[in-house]
Amino acid sequence: MTEAGFQAEALTLDPAPVAPERDLFSKFDPLIAEREALLATGVRDPFGIVMDEVTSPTEAVIRGRKTILLGTYNYMGMTFDPDVIRAGKDALDRFGTGTNGSRMLNGTFRDHVEAEEALKAFYGARHAMVFSTGYQANLGILSTIAGKGEYIILDADSHASIYDGCALGNAEVVRFRHNSVEDLDRRLSRLPREAGKLVVLEGVYSMLGDVAPLAEMVAVAKKHGAMTLSDEAHSMGFYGPNGRGVYEEQGLEGEVDFVIGTFSKSVGTVGGFCVSNHPKFEVMRLACRPYIFTASLPPSVVATAAASIRKLMFAHDKRRRLWDNARALHAGLTEMGFTLGTATPQSAIVAVILHDQQQAVTMWQALLEGGLYVNMARPPATPAGTFLLRCSLCAEHTPEQIATVLAMFRAAGEATGTLH
Repeated sequence: MTEAGFQAEALTLDPAPVAPERDLFSKFDPLIAEREALLATGVRDPFGIVMDEVTSPTEAVIRGRKTILLGTYNYMGMTFDPDVIRAGKDALDRFGTGTNGSRMLNGTFRDHVEAEEALKAFYGARHAMVFSTGYQANLGILSTIAGKGEYIILDADSHASIYDGCALGNAEVVRFRHNSVEDLDRRLSRLPREAGKLVVLEGVYSMLGDVAPLAEMVAVAKKHGAMTLSDEAHSMGFYGPNGRGVYEEQGLEGEVDFVIGTFSKSVGTVGGFCVSNHPKFEVMRLACRPYIFTASLPPSVVATAAASIRKLMFAHDKRRRLWDNARALHAGLTEMGFTLGTATPQSAIVAVILHDQQQAVTMWQALLEGGLYVNMARPPATPAGTFLLRCSLCAEHTPEQIATVLAMFRAAGEATGTLH
């Protein structure tokens, strides 16, 4: 048979049966269906909001409408500070747009060192290590510091970055009930006395805005020979006499071994860090994979961070205004009859708890259409079965804006049947 004949015969043969491919996305079908059902009711996607323009720390334009921002974590309002912006522009002009490398190689510029020096001054710490995000700070420190045969003991409501840091490492992970000193004590007592142990806590928990009893927990950790780490992402800038966080407010200076933080909240830019007084801490730069194997932050970003941190050291008026705003919002929403995440204002986060996702999204959309942006949060970010609207106060919110926000909540609550 000629070559052409072979080709013709091959074209007439049925292809061999192929086993159906396993769709790797099939495990997400329930989530896709839930989202489609929600959007089919006519509500907007609460996780797809686009800011067309941000005009100040407290206002933006969304779909052409002037909107008050009450869900940005811009606690101290540093994003539009003239000195901070000037520092970023100067670094952009002097060093360009990026580093094109890791901190270990060509990625350490003058302003990376300046940011770490600013952190050491702010925290009164001997060592500071800047990461590209707060998520990476937890990922790097937790996966590196506790290894095989050692233990990480963490609060059940810990942030996803803490859980992911534990998953990346080889330590045994033990969870205790949220904010339970007794359960922490009990679980530590069951672990080998001679094993290395790290207790991981958060000053402020980001969903409900509640504060950890750090003083009691650190005492329990020390009793069992464990080191301690406190994530102060949601308390840096306004908690404690110097704005260092809940651990400072509770008198734990020198007692907590490691403090994790972020630049994306009170500092007003992006990045993460860990500060410590441990004499061997600098070895982390040689051992921590999420620090070694990622590009460093652009110089303009770390320059803004350094300028912001140095100003936050003396931002006493901003701290006072932020707490005034938190107390005013919490009191007003409580008086209306909303169910809040905490009985008293414990932080700059005020969480409004709703019955279910449909009610939460309906209320969220009513607020957005009225000119107010808040965060809609649901599991797995929140505890199981908890749906809420999370409000994040800013020091730059004016009393008039807080009054407007309360009026918007009342109108939205009555329009959606949330308030009766």
